Amino acid sequence: MFEILKTRAPIRFMHYSKAATVLSLALIALCFFSLFTRGLNWGLDFTGGTVVEVAFEQAVVLDEVRDNLEQVGLSGATVQNFGTSRDVLIRLAPQEGVDVQQQGESVMTAMMQVSAEAEMKRLEFVGPAIGAELAEQGGLAILVALLCILLYVGMRFEWRLASGAVLSLAHDVVITLGVFSWMQIEVDLTIVAALLTVVGYSLNDTIVVFDRVRENFRRVRDTSTAEVFDEAITETLSRTLITSATTLVVVVALFLKGGALIHGFATALLLGIGFGTYSSIYIASAWAMLLGVQREHMLPTQVEKEGADQEPLP
Repeated sequence: MFEILKTRAPIRFMHYSKAATVLSLALIALCFFSLFTRGLNWGLDFTGGTVVEVAFEQAVVLDEVRDNLEQVGLSGATVQNFGTSRDVLIRLAPQEGVDVQQQGESVMTAMMQVSAEAEMKRLEFVGPAIGAELAEQGGLAILVALLCILLYVGMRFEWRLASGAVLSLAHDVVITLGVFSWMQIEVDLTIVAALLTVVGYSLNDTIVVFDRVRENFRRVRDTSTAEVFDEAITETLSRTLITSATTLVVVVALFLKGGALIHGFATALLLGIGFGTYSSIYIASAWAMLLGVQREHMLPTQVEKEGADQEPLP
């Protein structure tokens, strides 16, 4: 197996577990403070708004469309291609005192400056009630995912390891949402998809580490719990670094060149991958150690055969 990091002795990760726990608690507290004071900057998927579909004779540049919308006072609009490069979907936040028809007329005024052949194909309003329902369903989807993961890892691992795995996933989600709240990055349905992706990515790292922890507990006898975790994390470190690095190459490309439409999605993945790797090492493992996981908990249950306690026949 190819390794990019070879060490003669296990790296003492758990030596810094207390400091990492204090750091994580401080970050979680700051994230909750921001979430309760600043809140999340909900996108049009959740707040509702006006949707306008415009067709052009030729392909148009989306940045030019955004600039013309800002010139007529429609700043902050979400602009994306819809089906083809000649069809553009524009989503606008609701404005007080301005009805849907007026917003549609303002959009077409800006689009006529882009191309005189612009044609409105669709104009509709998404109410805030639908947006609130989407927000509720998105949060429920994340919660159900965590519960299903808890059930899965609970059956696969000892409960102390399972609770550490789920805690690390919740840690990654809360910190990602906290950063979005602090920076007031718009949260839409793509962010929900990114959070679910982060949960799956972080869980994969954690399970790889815990599989090695269980193997080492059964293989090694005269070592402490911290040493077993250190050895397991060190043995899987090359795999973790290679996976994270290759994933980050794609995510950084999306972050830098993906455009405004998926900027939030790429940001959530960047945060999730970074903190997901960190939480697999410290949050999940440190929590299992705090709960007192021992070698005896990893040993398979011995099933006593009927009659095994009787003396053999002569």
